[in-house]
Parts: sequence; C-alpha cells; structure tokens
Amino acid sequence: MVTVDELFAIDSLLSEEEKAIRDTVRAFGAERLRPHVAEWFEAGTFPVREIAPELGKLGLLGMHLEGYGCAGTSATAYGLACMEVEAVDSGVRSLVSVQGSLAMTAIHKYGSEEQKQRWLPEMAAGRLIGCFGLTEPDFGSNPGGMRTRAKRDGDDWILDGSKMWITNGSVADVAIVWAQTLEGEKQVIRGFVVPTDTPGFSAREMHHKLSLRASITAELSLDGVRLPADAMLPNGRGLTAPLGCLSEARFGIIFGALGAARDCLTAAIDYAKTREVFDKPLAAYQLTQAKLADMAVELGKGQLLALHLGRLKDRGELRGEQVSAGKLNSTREAIAIARECRTILGANGITLEYPVLRHANNLESVLTYEGTAEVHQLVLGEALTGSKAFR
Repeated sequence: MVTVDELFAIDSLLSEEEKAIRDTVRAFGAERLRPHVAEWFEAGTFPVREIAPELGKLGLLGMHLEGYGCAGTSATAYGLACMEVEAVDSGVRSLVSVQGSLAMTAIHKYGSEEQKQRWLPEMAAGRLIGCFGLTEPDFGSNPGGMRTRAKRDGDDWILDGSKMWITNGSVADVAIVWAQTLEGEKQVIRGFVVPTDTPGFSAREMHHKLSLRASITAELSLDGVRLPADAMLPNGRGLTAPLGCLSEARFGIIFGALGAARDCLTAAIDYAKTREVFDKPLAAYQLTQAKLADMAVELGKGQLLALHLGRLKDRGELRGEQVSAGKLNSTREAIAIARECRTILGANGITLEYPVLRHANNLESVLTYEGTAEVHQLVLGEALTGSKAFR
C-alpha cells in the first residue's frame, strides 16, 4: 500500500529543508490542533490568542517574508506549511494566511520602515494579531467599488465605512483597511494601518456560520476613525496594492486546499479498509477502488501543479493568471474529493468523528474567498483570449 505522496514520488521533488518544515508542521498539527479541531468547529470558535504565539514560535506567521522577525523561507516551503495546516482545518490555515500573506505582507510590501519596525516583529511572533479589511457588504468580487472613504482633515485622515467577512477581525490588534481617497480630482484606493483600539473602530463577530466554524469572522465598522498622516501605507496606491496581497494569500490556498483533500482521502481509505459490507471490506469492491484511484490521481496532479507554481514563485517568475489556475484547480478538485469521500463513509461521513464533511463545508468558503472560481475562470479567459469579460 502506498500514499498519494509515494504514488507521485513527491518527496523526490523536495529539498531536505522543505521536508523538515513540512514534517514539523504536520507533527504540530497532529499533536496540538487535531485533537481539538472538531470541538472548535462544533462550538464555532477558535482560540486565536492561545494558538497564534505557538504558530509564531514555529515560524509560520509571515514565514515567507524577509527580516523583522520573519523566517524568510522559500515560497514552496510556505506552501507546504499551508498544506499541513489545512490538512487539520481550513480555518486554522486562514489564520496563518490572513496574518502573514495579507496583513503582514501589506505592511512589509507597502509600509514605511517605521510601520514595519512597529508591527511586524510582534505579528511574526503571534503576540499581535492582524486582519485585512478589503471586502465590503456589497463589494466582494468587485473591491474597486468599495464605499469606505478616507478624507484628509488637516494632517490627519478620517475613515468611515464598513468591511465584511473579515477573518480575525474581532480579536485583531491592528487592521489593514483599504479605502477610497481623493487625490486631486481622482479617486484612489489607499491602505491604512489602523490600531483596533482607535476610537470609532468596532468589530462584531459573525455567528451562525456553516463553514469555517473554527475561525473568527467579523464585520468591521469605521465611524469617524481619526488616524495620523503616517497611518497610511506610503507605497501602496491603487487597487493593485490589495490585489498584490490577495495573490500571496491565493498562493497559500493552492497548497492548502490540497491538504484538506488529502486528509479526506486518507480518512476514506482507512475507513474503507476496516468497514465490512457483505462480508468483505468496503475497500475490496471495484466501485470503491475506482473512486479512490480517481481521487488520488486528481490530488497528485494538484500537488505537482502546486509544486511547479512554487518553484516559479521562488524564481520570481510566477504570473497572476498562473496563481488563478492553481487556486481554481486546487479548490475545485479539493471540494470534489471531499464530497466523494463522504459517500464512501456513508452516514458516518456526516459526523465530526471523521473530518470529511467538516473539510467539505470549509472548502465551500475556500472555493469562493480570495476570488471566486468564476473570477479565476475570467482571469484565465482574459489571459487566453486578450478580452476582458468581467463586465
């Protein structure tokens, strides 16, 4: 018997350092997270303040960034870490992504030296939590239409607006908030570093979720939030700035979603080998083996694509449409695998005793956040045809 990794000889494509990082994160997930994740999911909560410093101690927060307490690993190593974290639960990987690929990346890429020194070391350690305020109640796939406004008042900025579906929003110490500003006669999107204890800033945790339940999600409200001039990210101007951060988060999802799929397939194989139906194991039936074989092939192909994209990113050659191809493929195949695995487990598959329906529910969100499947199809369509079809 072989695993999917062995079937596709994945280890032969990894360096010793990458395998060590992968194995360290896998062990942490097994020992620290997996025993509790079903309980967190059922309760609709996650102990961010408790777990984040442990993730920081492992070097997972902003691990692909250089300096300021960040580990400075390769992009591929970061992807492998995301795969292992999401093999436990997509909500935990969302914490890692939002902290490192969104909030920390925004400061690292677009912030001043003072902003980097103030925030990044503590965020890398997990002692300060960040969130990323881009999506609004009426503007998800079209963030350029955002209604949040930042107006000058002397040397200060005044922010008004709201943000929706913000991971870590109600537990964050700092929010990266994107808003429309007026520069001359032109509206321009700018990013702001907003300490969450600033008067006028509030966050309301969102409940009644059926997906990403082991994750904190909030709605942000900004009512006359006054910030000093140096709260603005000086090097991020226009929509390309937040989209650059989203591209980093999407890269992590390319690997992460496959971790959820792998966990589902592992659970289904283990179950099929021990569950007897008509006096022989479920795994001994042709229909079951056909399902398992098809899922293993799709998972293996997804892993090979993810690794290829990781190598391209490490060489500085990864393009936006290639990220879209990876995100579209990984999320679409992962959710299909999770659903198929549920059929193998039968009624047992709907319980939290097994991970498959939890993963499937989470992947409903992963399929649509950081760009819906349809948005990524249109990105690829534009790349292939040269014609925009967003409007």
